[in-house]
Amino acid sequence: MRIGIIGVGEIARAIVTGLLEGDGPPPEVLLSPRGAATAAELAARYGTVRVCGGNQEVAGGCDVLIVAVRPQDRQALAGLAVAAGTVVVSLMAGVSLAELRRLLATDAPLVRAIPLPPVRERRSVTVTCPPHPVADALFDRLGGTLPVDDEDAFNVFSALTATLTTHYAYLATLSSWAAGHGIAPDQAERYVRGLFADLGRSLSDETRSLDRLAADHETPGGTNERIRTTWFSPANATALREALDALLTDLT
Repeated sequence: MRIGIIGVGEIARAIVTGLLEGDGPPPEVLLSPRGAATAAELAARYGTVRVCGGNQEVAGGCDVLIVAVRPQDRQALAGLAVAAGTVVVSLMAGVSLAELRRLLATDAPLVRAIPLPPVRERRSVTVTCPPHPVADALFDRLGGTLPVDDEDAFNVFSALTATLTTHYAYLATLSSWAAGHGIAPDQAERYVRGLFADLGRSLSDETRSLDRLAADHETPGGTNERIRTTWFSPANATALREALDALLTDLT
């Protein structure tokens, strides 16, 4: 399989790394010059990666075309000739399949996907819509695929991914709070990283729901319950849901 990528940023880097450092025969990868530094770095690192002269060279030379440009830059795709036999995988949040088809004016199969940075270690499930055997097999190599038929459902998953940096900011706030109480910043950050890395491993236990995991880590009347009920109050939970609802409206 020959894979082409237009828009070579961090997600593209993660995809290429995951594919070429994983099991199985390494695919040939064609990269657009968009994101020149990253594209050059990947071509220097992997023998099956080549940087093309432009987007059309990428689109015309691949079996699977991954579109990873920013949504606000999608007009760069207008006029691109894509053969009907090419599978197009769009990573652009908020750009519907119908709009993508108008942009490309092609009969090629179109798929939306939400790969996350951990695909570089082949340990992240990627949501795809609609299911397609070629696209799903590609992301199965990168940690697994969660195919959905409905684009509205896909947009819900897309909104969930927007909470990632909020989680990191939460951890940074905890570390900063500890440093404000006299703990050396590097020690505070090391402890917070270890605390939540260990906690995160429990998420692989799919025999317990998320509510069950929370209860299992909490003693009635204890300190965890105190922080959860005083800080993550019903009002805060409502505010989070409202923020997600507003984002979902924009995505659809």
